Amino acid sequence: MQAVFYPWLRYRSRGIERLPQDGPALLLINHQSFLDPLMAGLSLRRPVSYLARDSLFRVPIIGTILRNTYVIPINRQTASTASLREAIRRLNHGFYVGIFPEGTRSETGIVGPLKPGFLALIRRADVPVYPVGVAGAFQALPRGAWFLRPAKVRVVYGAAFSKEELIAEDREAETALLERIRVRLAACQQEADAWRRE
Repeated sequence: MQAVFYPWLRYRSRGIERLPQDGPALLLINHQSFLDPLMAGLSLRRPVSYLARDSLFRVPIIGTILRNTYVIPINRQTASTASLREAIRRLNHGFYVGIFPEGTRSETGIVGPLKPGFLALIRRADVPVYPVGVAGAFQALPRGAWFLRPAKVRVVYGAAFSKEELIAEDREAETALLERIRVRLAACQQEADAWRRE
């Protein structure tokens, strides 16, 4: 993958030193393209267990790849507790787990509203949580595209959220928490986008 994406997409990343070398971390990644899991994991020397919609597991070839690369299926309609338990189990075993809190790919490349389902994972897994911003994947493979286009892709791994930032004691506080997370995630994406345009 590195041999293809580094030259074709002029791929670069920064902030990787912020992630723990050992032990678990939850990565919150903006979602521009089907390329995002590859882009967010390309610089890492450890596997990432992504949560991905279960319908992708039924697609020929793609399903086989997903089943053999640590990916956890999730039903977006029922918000499967089995998927949540498996993600927590992997975090407890020291894995990185990656999720896309927007829930679907952006139609504009800009970070959209976040779905609240991932907050259950934050509450139940006492692990560091990091925003990860991807820019350029939207230009390389936007929604509806079948072929990879040459484009600069940049990834920025942000600083971990503090425990205080992730506290929400009621529904009103939960809405504020989602916005705090969205702002931090958007800042990483905007930093990556500005770097991409240099």
